[in-house]
Amino acid sequence: MRERLQHPMRPVAWRALTFALALACAPALGLDRGSPATPLPIPPSGVIGMQDAYFAPEFWIARTQAADQVLMTPAAIQARNARLLQVDDSMHDLSALPATLDRRRVAGWIDDLASAPSKPLWDDAGKPVPKATLDAIIASRAMEAIPASQPTRFGMVVQRAALRAFPTDLRVFNRQGETDIDRFQESALFPGDPVAIVHASTDAKWLFVVSARYAAWVAADAIAEGDRTAVLGYATRTPHRIVTGAKPRTVFTREQPRLSELQLDMGVRIPLANVPQDKPVNGQHPYASWILDLPVRDGDGRLGFAPALLQRNADTSADYLPLTRANLIRQAFKFLGERYGWGHSYNGRDCSGFVSEVYRSMGVELPRNTSDQSVSPAFDRIHFEADATRAARMAAVDALDVGDLIYIPGHVMMFAGRIDGMPWVIHDTNGGSFLGPDGTLQSMQLNGVSLTPLVPLRFGKDHDYIDRITNIVRMTRDK
Repeated sequence: MRERLQHPMRPVAWRALTFALALACAPALGLDRGSPATPLPIPPSGVIGMQDAYFAPEFWIARTQAADQVLMTPAAIQARNARLLQVDDSMHDLSALPATLDRRRVAGWIDDLASAPSKPLWDDAGKPVPKATLDAIIASRAMEAIPASQPTRFGMVVQRAALRAFPTDLRVFNRQGETDIDRFQESALFPGDPVAIVHASTDAKWLFVVSARYAAWVAADAIAEGDRTAVLGYATRTPHRIVTGAKPRTVFTREQPRLSELQLDMGVRIPLANVPQDKPVNGQHPYASWILDLPVRDGDGRLGFAPALLQRNADTSADYLPLTRANLIRQAFKFLGERYGWGHSYNGRDCSGFVSEVYRSMGVELPRNTSDQSVSPAFDRIHFEADATRAARMAAVDALDVGDLIYIPGHVMMFAGRIDGMPWVIHDTNGGSFLGPDGTLQSMQLNGVSLTPLVPLRFGKDHDYIDRITNIVRMTRDK
């Protein structure tokens, strides 16, 4: 996902000897970017090189050396997560916020998120969005109402909620007829996520919140306000369950409609409720389910907690999964085929959200957007200047390990493995093109979480993805 606020590239020191060896020892794929033909077959689906066997994660795990090796211990992961909060400007340490917030800081968060649109925008129906409508949306931010100083307030997300650039549900697009890339959509928050509540829209239907990874507008009814201890302490309560499925739901209940079939996305951590296990919960015996203690929003908007059932056969774990190559493959493949959703729209996720949720199920935190993930000083990464040679990029590609993240402008892919020397990636993409046998550009129109070979993917007829690699982040290694 594109980040609105661009951060400068941070230089990264390289281990010269390691890179020289990679250059010398990397096997050649024998694929030239200018070649009009591809060595891979094109099946009836039109997705280059794809075969039915490749859909199974076990196919890739079987081809992976040391698939079950623990690549980072939980202690090392926690230490890196803590370092991420300290050294990455895109992250927010909520526990470090002062007791009061001044106007300059709050206004800075809001202004940094998005500026007033300066170019024409269209709505879902393909109609131009009137300037008066946009002006009203901008005014609804109520910037003049930000006090000189205010107590720091905390809240918790009670349902999956969209993060918006402005306090509005209006979907807007850069081109007439475009209906997928909503330019006001930023990201999403999930049940149990803590936030700082720093401002409200004119009509009080929207709150500007600061979460660990993003600051944006969210619908007020998705946030319950609570005291600092309850909000920040929720993530440390034990025992708990980690959601390891793509997006399981709680059990239906008429007794607690707000917790009925509530979606819990991959990586969400929910403590268990301290209630009797031999008594009905929401009208049902809980013995075949986990009794979760979920946040709820009371009538006055305050934070409370209530039990809800999640079936034991749902995909969860007693703790974060070990960070192994096998688990990375299994978790990534659980999203395979999900519709691409810019900024977590369409109840899905985009490229950076996809890799974030996969890694989050193993306790690993990443910044929200590709522009921040790709340059974070907390991670071990390989950086390529614009004039880097193709040989240098290919050497790094040939040295990829499962789980490595490959960044091109505006996009990230996760390395899944190799078949006959060809690197394959799994990624959430709304595009995907390659050169056909006759040298013409073929668009696959993937628009979802997809498994593809890396080398044939192209920006256009004259440039492929490898030409555009800016960074490779090795998430399974400590810096």
